[in-house]
Amino acid sequence: MKADRLLPFLLLLAACSPDPGNDEPYRDLNKNGQMDAYEDPSRPVGDRIDNLLQQMSLEEKAGMLFIDGVGIPEDGSLSEEPTVVFGQPRPSAAHLLDKQHMNHFNIWAIPSVEALAQWYNNVQKRAEESRLGIPVTIASDPRHYFSKSIFAMEAKGFSQWPEQLGFAAIGDTALMRDFADIARQEYLAAGIREALHPSIDLATEPRWARISGTFGEDAELSAQLAEAYILGFQGEQLNSTGVACMTKHFPGGGPQREGLDPHFAFHKGQAYPGNNFNYHLIPFQAAFGANTAAIMPYYGVPTGLEYEEVGFSYNKAIITGLLREKYGYDGVVCTDWGLVTDAPSAGGAVWSARAWGVENLDTEQRVLRIIEAGADQFGGEAIPEVVVQLVKSGRLSEERLNTSVRRLLKVKFQLGLFDNPYIDIDKMKQVVGKPEFLEAGRTAQRRAMTLLKNEANLLPLEAGALKIYVENIDPEIASRYGAVVDSPEEAGLAIIRLNTPWYPADTDIEFARGFHHGDLDFKGEEKDRILNLLSRAPTVVDIYLDRPAVIPEIDARAKAVLANFGASDAALLDVIFGKARPEGRLPFELPSSMEAVRNQKPDVPYDSEAPLYEFGHGLSY
Repeated sequence: MKADRLLPFLLLLAACSPDPGNDEPYRDLNKNGQMDAYEDPSRPVGDRIDNLLQQMSLEEKAGMLFIDGVGIPEDGSLSEEPTVVFGQPRPSAAHLLDKQHMNHFNIWAIPSVEALAQWYNNVQKRAEESRLGIPVTIASDPRHYFSKSIFAMEAKGFSQWPEQLGFAAIGDTALMRDFADIARQEYLAAGIREALHPSIDLATEPRWARISGTFGEDAELSAQLAEAYILGFQGEQLNSTGVACMTKHFPGGGPQREGLDPHFAFHKGQAYPGNNFNYHLIPFQAAFGANTAAIMPYYGVPTGLEYEEVGFSYNKAIITGLLREKYGYDGVVCTDWGLVTDAPSAGGAVWSARAWGVENLDTEQRVLRIIEAGADQFGGEAIPEVVVQLVKSGRLSEERLNTSVRRLLKVKFQLGLFDNPYIDIDKMKQVVGKPEFLEAGRTAQRRAMTLLKNEANLLPLEAGALKIYVENIDPEIASRYGAVVDSPEEAGLAIIRLNTPWYPADTDIEFARGFHHGDLDFKGEEKDRILNLLSRAPTVVDIYLDRPAVIPEIDARAKAVLANFGASDAALLDVIFGKARPEGRLPFELPSSMEAVRNQKPDVPYDSEAPLYEFGHGLSY
């Protein structure tokens, strides 16, 4: 073989062979034919980071600071073209990798777990072909909940459990850790290595739209469950078998004025009339103790406090002063999504960047302000060129940039992504949706059912000859428990499922209209319809509590009332007919009126006057 043909062959052989001075195999990520320190699994993480950082260009460092959502084609291929997600085109991972040196991606809707797994391996292969072979970290919002929430993704093959509120209703930290460990196994098998959860905000303002993703209003209970949750995902020390948690939303997003969420310009700020700011920090202290890999501040604007009235990710006193200095947190801080640039919405509307309090700043000023506040990463943004320009202009030091890059690289190294980022698709099929995982989720759904009222010990019922009328329940499933009839008058019992009311905000932003804002009580024709039904047959009412519903008239007329936090029809009927036992206790109080809701302090738990049901209420049999 001629020398000019032999050289490429020898370089390829060297790339696939261990370093002569080291018996460990390695991946020649920078294709230089030798084992660099960052490629050596036996070296301390700090040494590997130092070595890689020295080789990274300014553009590669800047790309590390951004995580954005990407779409996944139906066949799992790595398309060069944008993919439509939730009606909006999203840039391809290939484009963000190649053109912007990004290697953190958030996934939303997926065609299937199989497509996700195939796509994931394709993404990692593309990343391996880059100049330094820096692997990709895939992140996701929750995928394991039997949920109607827009903040949780459709399970699509993953085991299904109650929402976080359901775990709070059960109150079992061992179960919480078991769930997190199962979710970890399924995520790991499918290539998801960063969980954009848990949310450990406190549900002290009952109108807030994001309560379903919390553990309720009690700080101590939330702290206990947060610790178990994070340990279940990450383990005692984050490693190649773990999934990194991005715990949110520091310093607690619950006390929003009137419950109006700061995703949108119509928010009214976070309020602490009860001087209860520190109460909302208690769950985060537990998260720090469990070594959460990352923290996400919220969009909220503190009002009436000593802090500047700007969004938390722009707030140096919050991120550097409180989080970094007081609590000594040195993990990754990633902003919530879309703080810098405006985004298109359906119908030509523009969803404004969540730059609350600093709307007058331009794009470069916003990016610099967030970094100077102490954050490391920008969620929902793909503008690394802005960071490059800030460094080149001397407004941002490369030393400060390196500080954030180090934190982000540390997580990648801890997760073992540099050593083997690929997944075994055949193994994935054996893990995701494993029968025992599915059964554990179904059992938890039943345990979380919360029995609020049981007049004359009506429940449990005996399955069999009973004629039942059902609403919002699959008649085929209901027929396993009794004879389903067409009207309440024909029935010995009616069983209906309701959802906590909500009323869309008056806005042209389509996403905002899907948030469960507004009052918590049924009104007008719908209320009259429900009350009329309750007068036509003895009725068991089940209500999905993604927020604390106000249902005094419904409760008074119903023979039995149950609450669920994400549960199938079969789970509900198993509890009603005694095949399972309700174990839930309310993770928040149910107010007795909207007047009581409006009069309570948004930062204080258990604060509505004469609640219909108190925090912790729950019956059983």
